[in-house]
Amino acid sequence: MIPSVSVIMPVYNVEAFVSKAIQSVLAQSYTDFELIIVNDCATDNSLAKCQNFSDSRIRIVTHTANKGLAAARNTGIRHAIGRYVAFIDSDDLWHSDKLMLHVEHLKNSPKVGISFSRSSFIDYHGNPINFFQMPQLTNINPGHLLCRNPVGNGSAPVIRRETLNEIRFQALNHTESYSCYFDENFRQSEDIECWFRILATTQWKMEGIPEPLTYYRLNHGGLSSNLTKQLASWEQMITKARRFAPKILKIHENAARAYQLRYLARQAIRLGDGKMAKNLVNQALITSPTILITETSRTLTTLFAAYLQWLLPSSIYKICETAGQYYIGYRQKMRIKRDGVKPSVLSSNLK
Repeated sequence: MIPSVSVIMPVYNVEAFVSKAIQSVLAQSYTDFELIIVNDCATDNSLAKCQNFSDSRIRIVTHTANKGLAAARNTGIRHAIGRYVAFIDSDDLWHSDKLMLHVEHLKNSPKVGISFSRSSFIDYHGNPINFFQMPQLTNINPGHLLCRNPVGNGSAPVIRRETLNEIRFQALNHTESYSCYFDENFRQSEDIECWFRILATTQWKMEGIPEPLTYYRLNHGGLSSNLTKQLASWEQMITKARRFAPKILKIHENAARAYQLRYLARQAIRLGDGKMAKNLVNQALITSPTILITETSRTLTTLFAAYLQWLLPSSIYKICETAGQYYIGYRQKMRIKRDGVKPSVLSSNLK
């Protein structure tokens, strides 16, 4: 029988996490799926970890060279046979009801092409930290997506196959037929580039569901220089978008850039680089001061955190950060409960 959902998991050097990621897919209460693991030429024991599973729903496809996340996702889509396509990064986890709730959402909302969920953060070891991504869930237009990317991460969306088919294109650097959905010229920002292309060039809608069904892992380490590369990749995406959505860019580009700079400032804070965080948030406010009005609380929180980290000794800043995260996490959890999410979803089923 043809499965209803094709789950695509790119794998590259994630031997510490991939087994748990696979287990979280296999533990889904909705069982009518296939899991396509795309081994992007991993050099560690990731492939061996995947091969330890004997479930008949798993298929492993191996690249002959490391091609990056966009190419791995494209390979997975080309092999997928399900009506819906779900993505999970191999260091993240899913709640056991994720597929069930997304399939229900898509069946009940025929105009929605991209269904996504809220996400809950977990630490490097997979422990919940009671901190959530809280995006807007409805009335999402291309401008809103460009500024705020409500999907949030690559493990949150479930997409109709026909939605992906509408943005399919042929790669010009291949002599054979080579269908693409994600742009393989991007090593970062490939996901938001794809989502934006869907909203800007098709009639499909994007909607989220209130349950935090994706567990998004905050990995150790990282370099501040990577944030500069991420900004460059985002600017590459904007340059491409001007060709097919010039009117949207004319209206939203400056605000979108400010939101991206603010987001990168928050990442710099997480990396402990207060100076870079301060510079990025200042640049965001110079680029579009209106973000102080449209999202006052988040902008001021980022501004204060950046300057505190830059000015204070790390030990004192850590105390302030812990207190702030506890307060924000508590408010987020209360908001999720007000949205009618069952307590059983909020109490993580991670093991």
